[in-house]
Amino acid sequence: MTVDLAVAWLGIQMDNPLINASGVMCRTVEELEALRHSAAGALITKSCTLEPRKGNPEPRYASTALGSINSMGLPNAGYRYYLDYARRYDHEHDKPLLMSVSGMSLEDNLEMMAAFDEAALPVLVELNLSCPNLPGKPQIGYDFEASARLLAEVSKVYRRPFGVKLPPYFDPVHFGEMADVLDGCPSIGFVTCINSIGNGLVIDLERESVVIRPKDGLGGIGGDYVLPTALANVREFARRLPGRHVIGCGGIRSGREAFMHILAGATVVQVGTCLYEEGPACLTRIRDELVCLMQDKGYRTLADFRGCLRTL
Repeated sequence: MTVDLAVAWLGIQMDNPLINASGVMCRTVEELEALRHSAAGALITKSCTLEPRKGNPEPRYASTALGSINSMGLPNAGYRYYLDYARRYDHEHDKPLLMSVSGMSLEDNLEMMAAFDEAALPVLVELNLSCPNLPGKPQIGYDFEASARLLAEVSKVYRRPFGVKLPPYFDPVHFGEMADVLDGCPSIGFVTCINSIGNGLVIDLERESVVIRPKDGLGGIGGDYVLPTALANVREFARRLPGRHVIGCGGIRSGREAFMHILAGATVVQVGTCLYEEGPACLTRIRDELVCLMQDKGYRTLADFRGCLRTL
Protein backbone atom coordinates (compact mmCIF):
# COMPACT_ATOMS: atom_id res chain seq x y z
CA MET A 1 0.00 0.00 0.00
CA THR A 2 1.31 3.43 -0.96
CA VAL A 3 1.58 5.93 1.91
CA ASP A 4 1.58 9.68 1.36
CA LEU A 5 3.30 11.65 4.16
CA ALA A 6 2.72 15.05 2.55
CA VAL A 7 1.20 17.81 4.63
CA ALA A 8 -0.01 21.29 3.65
CA TRP A 9 -0.57 23.94 6.30
CA LEU A 10 -0.51 27.75 6.53
CA GLY A 11 0.51 28.05 2.91
CA ILE A 12 3.47 25.67 2.97
CA GLN A 13 3.86 22.21 1.47
CA MET A 14 5.96 19.52 3.16
CA ASP A 15 6.91 16.12 1.77
CA ASN A 16 6.74 14.66 5.27
CA PRO A 17 5.88 15.97 8.76
CA LEU A 18 9.39 15.99 10.27
CA ILE A 19 11.20 19.18 11.33
CA ASN A 20 14.16 19.75 13.60
CA ALA A 21 13.39 21.29 16.97
CA SER A 22 14.72 24.83 17.16
CA GLY A 23 18.04 24.69 18.98
CA VAL A 24 19.25 21.47 17.38
CA MET A 25 21.50 21.54 14.30
CA CYS A 26 20.35 25.02 13.30
CA ARG A 27 22.75 27.53 14.83
CA THR A 28 25.00 27.98 11.77
CA VAL A 29 24.47 28.09 8.03
CA GLU A 30 26.44 24.84 7.76
CA GLU A 31 24.06 23.08 10.15
CA LEU A 32 21.00 24.50 8.40
CA GLU A 33 22.35 23.35 5.04
CA ALA A 34 22.86 19.84 6.42
CA LEU A 35 19.21 19.84 7.45
CA ARG A 36 18.17 21.19 4.07
CA HIS A 37 19.80 18.16 2.45
CA SER A 38 18.35 15.71 4.99
CA ALA A 39 15.04 13.86 5.04
CA ALA A 40 13.40 16.68 7.02
CA GLY A 41 10.18 17.98 5.50
CA ALA A 42 11.11 21.51 6.62
CA LEU A 43 13.73 23.19 8.80
CA ILE A 44 13.67 25.82 11.51
CA THR A 45 16.45 28.16 12.61
CA LYS A 46 17.88 28.52 16.09
CA SER A 47 15.86 30.81 18.36
CA CYS A 48 17.51 34.16 17.70
CA THR A 49 18.09 37.21 19.82
CA LEU A 50 18.65 40.80 18.81
CA GLU A 51 22.42 40.46 19.12
CA PRO A 52 24.63 37.36 18.98
CA ARG A 53 24.96 35.33 22.17
CA LYS A 54 27.61 32.82 23.24
CA GLY A 55 25.16 31.16 25.61
CA ASN A 56 25.83 29.57 28.98
CA PRO A 57 29.22 28.14 30.02
CA GLU A 58 30.18 24.56 29.15
CA PRO A 59 29.37 21.82 29.89
CA ARG A 60 25.77 22.73 29.16
CA TYR A 61 24.41 19.52 27.59
CA ALA A 62 24.50 15.96 28.84
CA SER A 63 23.01 12.72 27.57
CA THR A 64 21.11 10.56 30.01
CA ALA A 65 19.68 7.06 29.97
CA LEU A 66 16.24 8.41 29.04
CA GLY A 67 17.03 11.58 27.15
CA SER A 68 19.00 14.72 27.89
CA ILE A 69 19.47 17.75 30.10
CA ASN A 70 20.63 21.07 28.75
CA SER A 71 21.10 24.68 29.71
CA MET A 72 22.31 26.16 26.45
CA GLY A 73 21.32 29.77 27.15
CA LEU A 74 20.29 30.70 23.61
CA PRO A 75 23.66 30.63 21.83
CA ASN A 76 22.98 32.11 18.40
CA ALA A 77 24.43 34.39 15.76
CA GLY A 78 21.85 37.16 16.12
CA TYR A 79 18.69 37.64 14.09
CA ARG A 80 20.38 39.44 11.18
CA TYR A 81 22.44 36.32 10.46
CA TYR A 82 19.33 34.14 10.10
CA LEU A 83 17.46 36.83 8.21
CA ASP A 84 20.34 36.99 5.71
CA TYR A 85 20.16 33.20 5.35
CA ALA A 86 16.43 33.42 4.71
CA ARG A 87 16.95 36.09 2.07
CA ARG A 88 19.40 33.83 0.19
CA TYR A 89 17.25 30.73 0.59
CA ASP A 90 15.59 29.25 -2.49
CA HIS A 91 12.05 29.32 -1.16
CA GLU A 92 10.49 28.45 -4.51
CA HIS A 93 12.33 25.19 -5.11
CA ASP A 94 13.46 24.00 -1.68
CA LYS A 95 11.76 22.71 1.46
CA PRO A 96 9.97 25.24 3.68
CA LEU A 97 11.93 27.37 6.13
CA LEU A 98 10.69 28.39 9.58
CA MET A 99 12.38 30.96 11.81
CA SER A 100 12.41 31.07 15.60
CA VAL A 101 12.57 34.32 17.59
CA SER A 102 13.32 34.65 21.31
CA GLY A 103 13.94 38.23 22.34
CA MET A 104 15.31 39.11 25.76
CA SER A 105 12.65 41.80 26.16
CA LEU A 106 9.40 43.01 24.61
CA GLU A 107 11.32 45.69 22.72
CA ASP A 108 13.75 43.12 21.31
CA ASN A 109 10.90 40.91 20.12
CA LEU A 110 9.10 43.83 18.48
CA GLU A 111 12.24 44.99 16.66
CA MET A 112 12.96 41.51 15.30
CA MET A 113 9.37 40.75 14.34
CA ALA A 114 9.10 44.11 12.58
CA ALA A 115 12.27 43.30 10.62
CA PHE A 116 10.86 39.93 9.57
CA ASP A 117 7.61 41.61 8.57
CA GLU A 118 9.43 44.18 6.46
CA ALA A 119 11.46 41.44 4.76
CA ALA A 120 8.17 39.84 3.59
CA LEU A 121 9.78 36.43 3.08
CA PRO A 122 7.72 33.25 2.61
CA VAL A 123 8.67 31.84 6.01
CA LEU A 124 6.70 30.93 9.12
CA VAL A 125 7.91 32.59 12.32
CA GLU A 126 7.79 30.83 15.69
CA LEU A 127 7.92 33.17 18.69
CA ASN A 128 9.54 31.38 21.60
CA LEU A 129 7.67 32.03 24.87
CA SER A 130 9.39 29.24 26.72
CA CYS A 131 13.18 29.23 27.02
CA PRO A 132 13.83 27.81 30.53
CA ASN A 133 17.62 28.18 30.51
CA LEU A 134 18.28 31.90 30.92
CA PRO A 135 19.49 32.72 34.45
CA GLY A 136 17.30 35.44 35.93
CA LYS A 137 14.78 35.35 33.06
CA PRO A 138 11.37 33.73 33.73
CA GLN A 139 9.47 31.91 31.01
CA ILE A 140 6.86 34.37 29.79
CA GLY A 141 4.62 31.46 28.78
CA TYR A 142 3.80 30.92 32.45
CA ASP A 143 2.57 34.50 32.83
CA PHE A 144 -0.73 34.54 30.95
CA GLU A 145 -1.34 38.29 31.21
CA ALA A 146 2.18 39.10 30.03
CA SER A 147 1.83 36.61 27.16
CA ALA A 148 -1.42 38.28 26.06
CA ARG A 149 0.22 41.70 26.10
CA LEU A 150 3.23 40.45 24.14
CA LEU A 151 1.09 38.79 21.47
CA ALA A 152 -1.07 41.88 21.11
CA GLU A 153 1.98 44.08 20.59
CA VAL A 154 3.66 41.65 18.20
CA SER A 155 0.48 41.47 16.12
CA LYS A 156 0.75 45.21 15.53
CA VAL A 157 4.20 44.96 13.91
CA TYR A 158 3.97 41.51 12.30
CA ARG A 159 0.98 41.43 10.00
CA ARG A 160 0.95 37.78 8.97
CA PRO A 161 0.13 34.56 10.84
CA PHE A 162 2.84 33.38 13.21
CA GLY A 163 3.25 30.71 15.85
CA VAL A 164 4.36 30.41 19.46
CA LYS A 165 6.52 27.82 21.18
CA LEU A 166 5.05 27.01 24.58
CA PRO A 167 6.45 25.60 27.81
CA PRO A 168 4.86 22.44 29.14
CA TYR A 169 1.69 22.87 31.19
CA PHE A 170 0.64 20.40 33.84
CA ASP A 171 -2.87 21.41 34.92
CA PRO A 172 -6.10 21.55 32.89
CA VAL A 173 -6.76 25.05 34.25
CA HIS A 174 -3.50 26.24 32.75
CA PHE A 175 -4.27 24.58 29.41
CA GLY A 176 -7.49 26.55 29.39
CA GLU A 177 -5.94 29.86 30.41
CA MET A 178 -3.25 29.74 27.73
CA ALA A 179 -5.75 28.53 25.13
CA ASP A 180 -7.90 31.58 25.93
CA VAL A 181 -4.85 33.84 25.46
CA LEU A 182 -4.03 32.28 22.09
CA ASP A 183 -7.65 32.22 20.96
CA GLY A 184 -7.79 35.94 21.63
CA CYS A 185 -4.97 36.60 19.15
CA PRO A 186 -6.23 36.09 15.57
CA SER A 187 -2.67 36.20 14.22
CA ILE A 188 -1.74 32.92 15.90
CA GLY A 189 -1.60 30.23 13.24
CA PHE A 190 0.17 27.49 15.16
CA VAL A 191 1.49 26.48 18.56
CA THR A 192 4.51 24.29 19.26
CA CYS A 193 4.16 21.93 22.23
CA ILE A 194 6.48 21.58 24.06
CA ASN A 195 9.79 23.13 24.95
CA SER A 196 11.88 21.14 27.42
CA ILE A 197 10.63 20.62 30.97
CA GLY A 198 12.54 23.34 32.76
CA ASN A 199 14.90 23.12 35.70
CA GLY A 200 15.34 19.42 36.13
CA LEU A 201 18.40 18.04 37.91
CA VAL A 202 20.52 15.08 36.83
CA ILE A 203 23.12 13.67 39.25
CA ASP A 204 26.21 11.64 38.37
CA LEU A 205 26.28 9.08 41.17
CA GLU A 206 29.92 8.11 40.64
CA ARG A 207 31.17 11.69 40.87
CA GLU A 208 28.40 12.74 43.28
CA SER A 209 28.02 15.78 41.06
CA VAL A 210 25.66 17.57 38.74
CA VAL A 211 26.34 16.99 35.03
CA ILE A 212 26.04 20.52 33.59
CA ARG A 213 27.61 23.77 34.79
CA PRO A 214 24.93 26.52 34.41
CA LYS A 215 22.46 27.25 37.20
CA ASP A 216 24.26 24.82 39.55
CA GLY A 217 23.14 21.90 37.38
CA LEU A 218 19.52 22.84 36.65
CA GLY A 219 18.48 22.43 33.03
CA GLY A 220 15.77 21.59 30.55
CA ILE A 221 14.82 17.91 30.32
CA GLY A 222 14.17 16.33 26.92
CA GLY A 223 13.88 12.92 25.29
CA ASP A 224 11.94 9.92 26.56
CA TYR A 225 11.28 11.61 29.90
CA VAL A 226 8.98 14.22 28.37
CA LEU A 227 6.93 12.19 25.88
CA PRO A 228 3.78 11.79 28.04
CA THR A 229 3.81 15.49 28.97
CA ALA A 230 4.35 16.51 25.35
CA LEU A 231 1.49 14.31 24.14
CA ALA A 232 -0.85 15.73 26.77
CA ASN A 233 -0.03 19.29 25.69
CA VAL A 234 -0.44 18.47 22.00
CA ARG A 235 -3.81 16.81 22.58
CA GLU A 236 -5.14 19.56 24.84
CA PHE A 237 -4.16 22.47 22.61
CA ALA A 238 -5.27 20.66 19.45
CA ARG A 239 -8.77 20.26 20.81
CA ARG A 240 -8.94 23.63 22.59
CA LEU A 241 -7.79 25.58 19.50
CA PRO A 242 -9.81 24.25 16.57
CA GLY A 243 -8.66 25.76 13.31
CA ARG A 244 -5.11 26.34 14.57
CA HIS A 245 -2.22 23.98 13.93
CA VAL A 246 -0.14 22.25 16.59
CA ILE A 247 3.48 21.24 16.15
CA GLY A 248 4.34 18.29 18.38
CA CYS A 249 7.76 18.25 20.03
CA GLY A 250 9.10 16.04 22.77
CA GLY A 251 10.33 12.46 23.02
CA ILE A 252 10.30 11.59 19.31
CA ARG A 253 12.99 9.01 18.53
CA SER A 254 11.17 6.66 16.18
CA GLY A 255 8.19 6.45 13.89
CA ARG A 256 6.09 5.29 16.84
CA GLU A 257 6.41 8.55 18.78
CA ALA A 258 5.87 10.61 15.63
CA PHE A 259 2.66 8.63 15.04
CA MET A 260 1.53 9.26 18.63
CA HIS A 261 2.00 13.01 18.31
CA ILE A 262 -0.02 13.10 15.10
CA LEU A 263 -2.69 10.83 16.59
CA ALA A 264 -2.95 13.33 19.46
CA GLY A 265 -3.55 16.13 16.95
CA ALA A 266 -0.17 17.41 15.72
CA THR A 267 0.01 18.68 12.15
CA VAL A 268 3.79 18.21 12.03
CA VAL A 269 6.45 17.14 14.55
CA GLN A 270 9.84 18.42 15.67
CA VAL A 271 12.75 16.17 16.61
CA GLY A 272 15.23 17.41 19.22
CA THR A 273 17.25 15.11 21.49
CA CYS A 274 17.33 12.24 18.99
CA LEU A 275 18.59 14.57 16.26
CA TYR A 276 21.26 15.95 18.61
CA GLU A 277 22.45 12.45 19.48
CA GLU A 278 22.22 10.72 16.10
CA GLY A 279 22.49 13.50 13.51
CA PRO A 280 20.33 13.99 10.41
CA ALA A 281 20.29 10.29 9.50
CA CYS A 282 17.71 9.73 12.25
CA LEU A 283 15.18 11.71 10.23
CA THR A 284 15.35 9.17 7.40
CA ARG A 285 14.88 6.33 9.86
CA ILE A 286 11.95 7.99 11.67
CA ARG A 287 10.27 8.84 8.35
CA ASP A 288 10.61 5.25 7.08
CA GLU A 289 9.38 3.81 10.39
CA LEU A 290 6.34 6.07 10.25
CA VAL A 291 5.56 4.81 6.74
CA CYS A 292 5.82 1.18 7.87
CA LEU A 293 3.60 1.78 10.89
CA MET A 294 0.96 3.48 8.75
CA GLN A 295 1.04 0.61 6.29
CA ASP A 296 0.60 -1.90 9.10
CA LYS A 297 -2.42 0.04 10.35
CA GLY A 298 -3.91 0.61 6.90
CA TYR A 299 -3.53 4.41 6.83
CA ARG A 300 -2.70 6.07 3.52
CA THR A 301 -2.38 9.70 4.67
CA LEU A 302 -1.66 11.55 7.90
CA ALA A 303 -5.16 13.00 7.83
CA ASP A 304 -6.58 9.48 8.18
CA PHE A 305 -5.58 9.36 11.84
CA ARG A 306 -4.61 12.88 12.89
CA GLY A 307 -6.43 13.85 16.08
CA CYS A 308 -8.26 10.52 16.23
CA LEU A 309 -6.99 9.45 19.66
CA ARG A 310 -9.64 7.35 21.40
CA THR A 311 -10.64 7.75 25.03
CA LEU A 312 -11.93 5.00 27.28
